[in-house]
Amino acid sequence: MSAEGKLDELIDKLLDRLERENYISTTSPQQQGQVTQQAGQMGQAQDARFEVTDKSLDFLGYKTLRDLLGSLGKSNFGRHDTRHWATGVETSGGSQPYEFGDTLNLDVTATLKSAIAREGLTLPLNLEYSDLQVHQSEYQSSCATVVMLDCSHSMILYGEDRFTPAKKVAMAMAHLIRTQYPGDTLSLVLFHDSAEELPVSQLARVKVGPYYTNTREGLRMSQRILSRQRKDMKQIVMITDGKPSALTLPDGRIYKNAFGLDPLVVSETLEEVARCKRQNIMINTFMLASDFGLVQFVQKVSQMCRGKAYFTTPETLGESLLMDFMQRRMKTIH
Repeated sequence: MSAEGKLDELIDKLLDRLERENYISTTSPQQQGQVTQQAGQMGQAQDARFEVTDKSLDFLGYKTLRDLLGSLGKSNFGRHDTRHWATGVETSGGSQPYEFGDTLNLDVTATLKSAIAREGLTLPLNLEYSDLQVHQSEYQSSCATVVMLDCSHSMILYGEDRFTPAKKVAMAMAHLIRTQYPGDTLSLVLFHDSAEELPVSQLARVKVGPYYTNTREGLRMSQRILSRQRKDMKQIVMITDGKPSALTLPDGRIYKNAFGLDPLVVSETLEEVARCKRQNIMINTFMLASDFGLVQFVQKVSQMCRGKAYFTTPETLGESLLMDFMQRRMKTIH
């Protein structure tokens, strides 16, 4: 067999194994409604289309996360630690008197000491309710996060692909939350001329959409998602490269104005920011551009909410976003 034939056989075996282990799925041209294509000297042949499965997406998220964390140096991050104390299985504090509803992780030594101090060293030792002592553990809060990803056409214009790095970072965040913060939730909202919620598992397949930036509609949808969550913390992570330039009118039509800061668009968008503030939703904004209109808008958002604004680049987006995410999760809740 020629070297080319051996290579073809090896590729076929590799693809077959990837499909058997559910890393890819194959779709024939008939299923896709495609026509047959010329295949070199073999004449007319049918080309199979390979699609990445959710299992592969999870692996890609892990690989991206590992690469991003590697750029941060050694990181020792856990759950969302707070200054509050609770009772649980993991012990990291002292003891406290048992109260109804506490996890009965009994501190035997402290409980016996309490009973002996009250009755003396006698047998049998009479334990009373007030003697019960349980281990303290750090109360770990949960967080609901919505990633608002700008997929307007400007994310791939001007010779720079800002969209692919943003997708990679969102995938890494999804893997981070699944593996390190199992009590958290992560949702994805795409915004362009309008806005839509999308399963995070579909993120790698998303392409850039229409031209305008309907930030208000993205904030509206994010609020609806977060209103369904019962978490201690709620936040929106907005990744964008442009100022608000579109607005959904009451009759469903889209009002668009890409020139300057449109007073109507900005005022309506900031009203949604104010609603987020009233619902204790923090907004962190990561800007992939530094034009005056975007910076001016994001400054107003930061003044209104507890969140921060970061100017970053496609190359440093992952580092800055994940660093911010982990540092904020370590901060205490007052």
